[in-house]
Amino acid sequence: MRKHITIGLLFTLCFSTITAIAKPADEEGFVSMFNGKDLSGWDGKEGGWWVEDGVITAESTEEKPCVKAHYLFWEKAQPADFILRFSYKLSGEGNSGVQIRSKKLADHDAWGYQADIEAGQQWTGCLFQHERAAVVKRGYKAVIAADGTRKDTKFTDPDELQDVIKANDWNDYEVSAIGTKVILRINGQLMCEVEDRDEKMACAKGYIAVQMHPGPPMKIQFRDLRIKVLK
Repeated sequence: MRKHITIGLLFTLCFSTITAIAKPADEEGFVSMFNGKDLSGWDGKEGGWWVEDGVITAESTEEKPCVKAHYLFWEKAQPADFILRFSYKLSGEGNSGVQIRSKKLADHDAWGYQADIEAGQQWTGCLFQHERAAVVKRGYKAVIAADGTRKDTKFTDPDELQDVIKANDWNDYEVSAIGTKVILRINGQLMCEVEDRDEKMACAKGYIAVQMHPGPPMKIQFRDLRIKVLK
């Protein structure tokens, strides 16, 4: 009898440990956006995206280059306030990004905010938008008024933040969009923050999408995409 109790207790402890590892407290309320098998729930250019080794993948090669940017859209919601978490790996040169609060345009194009990713030294960890380029740069906190005027405050050296980013390897990215504030973190490190009240350019809600960008040969991959919708 005593032996059975011991085994039962061990099983309970092991199960509790596994559960804690699988779902830490800061993951409560998050739901998966990708099943790891196929692109169900996503919409993109035919042949432009696929699942490789359980991760969302797109690639541009010399033989088959990407000549125009295109996006893979998450179709299940167009959230306003949320926390988005994912891991990305950019191999080779070039750049990519993840659109948030965005509009879907023709030919699988997009317009809105982009949590930027690149193989270079400048743009990863910046919040980008095509008309404004850097809505806020890495290493800065910005407040943008309704008329578009802005105040930028540097909180750390952008080059030091570059050291946090792993080249040709997996990086963990978090995008927090709550009200007019957007915050980007990579590998647990704050990259930038903006309070965007611009009446013409600020984005309140919309699609989430991952980007394939034209340029030199490169491969972009995404995994562990999950979201916590706050409203």
